[in-house]
Amino acid sequence: MTSTAPSTRTEPVIAGVVTSLVGFTSSFVVVVTGLRAVGATPVQAASGLLVLTVMFAAGTILLSWRTRRPVTLAWSTPGAALLASMAASYEGSWSSAVGAFLIVGLLVLATGLVPALGDLIGRIPTPLAQAMLAGVLLTLCLAPMQSLGDQPWSTIPILVVWLLAMRWLPRWALPLALVTALIVIGVNLAVDGYDGWAAETWWPRLAWTTPTFDAAAVIGIAIPLYIVTMASQNVPGVAVLKSFGYETPWRPAMFVTGAGTVIGAPFGGHAINLAALSAALAAGPEAGSDRSRRWIAGVATGSTSLVLAALSGALVVITAISPEGLLEAVAGLALLATFVAAIMGAFEQVEFRIPAALTFVTAASGVTFAGIGGAFWALVVGLVSWGVLRLGGFDTARR
Repeated sequence: MTSTAPSTRTEPVIAGVVTSLVGFTSSFVVVVTGLRAVGATPVQAASGLLVLTVMFAAGTILLSWRTRRPVTLAWSTPGAALLASMAASYEGSWSSAVGAFLIVGLLVLATGLVPALGDLIGRIPTPLAQAMLAGVLLTLCLAPMQSLGDQPWSTIPILVVWLLAMRWLPRWALPLALVTALIVIGVNLAVDGYDGWAAETWWPRLAWTTPTFDAAAVIGIAIPLYIVTMASQNVPGVAVLKSFGYETPWRPAMFVTGAGTVIGAPFGGHAINLAALSAALAAGPEAGSDRSRRWIAGVATGSTSLVLAALSGALVVITAISPEGLLEAVAGLALLATFVAAIMGAFEQVEFRIPAALTFVTAASGVTFAGIGGAFWALVVGLVSWGVLRLGGFDTARR
């Protein structure tokens, strides 16, 4: 009888720990920035970060264990970026944003229960969805250069570490950039001092917000957030798992992520979904040569994330006391790869280039009309222009 070698037994566990660490540290700043942009206080943002982490961690453990597949969940990073892009234009209340989060969860639940809803989302041309996401991300991806201009001596070490790590340790580039930023923040605090330590809440805690509902938040937040989460996270998440030979348990995944979003919404969680890029770490060869044991990597990912959830309060405090724009620069670096993928996907097909360009510039402009943000209008502009150009037989390849 042969026994599993110790290295083979530990590979899925190590891969799961790495998946959790990389996913959490590379994007939590985006989540905090997004929640603050739609009205959350530091305490409410910390609550949102905590409940999102607990919900997707528990869902990852449940789905991986029940299906014996490395199904990993995550918070919606593109969704958080969408919220962050509303910082200058959002005029609603935090409770209205929470109401929109709740509707997103219900829509995700409905997607699993009603196949026609998933088909409807699938009918939105991918280039237009990608163009909307790219436009939303553009402003955020400018943050590193803006920070470089405003505070060069604080930003240069972060950019240098990130660039060198991208060359030799690409998987750890963003965590190392974050560590560098924390060191810079610590040095700044040591030099300048900080008087608000006693007032800050370092321990994680949940803060309830009773949801309210208004049309502007539903149209301007819930619908774009749902579309971005489905098109930029759930659909790619299915593709990533399929590339490694695993079929995604679609209905259970939609039920778990939808229910997790509904439960987490009153505590500030905007959306959870299938992991996309980080899913490759748990489902790929890094999790061991025995594909039947890679589900253990999913359980390890969720278990590690539960531990990281305890850091939510402290991390939000750090973002609140850091120099303005510094951690946003790290968030911009974290979103660069997503921006590149979105912009390439938006303009890859010639027949969609003009509608995609209109979608992109509308989303990037941050325009607000009737209290509804630019992401929704970008999609409307893109769909209308696509329909008109198709109706008129417009040949973009010859323009």
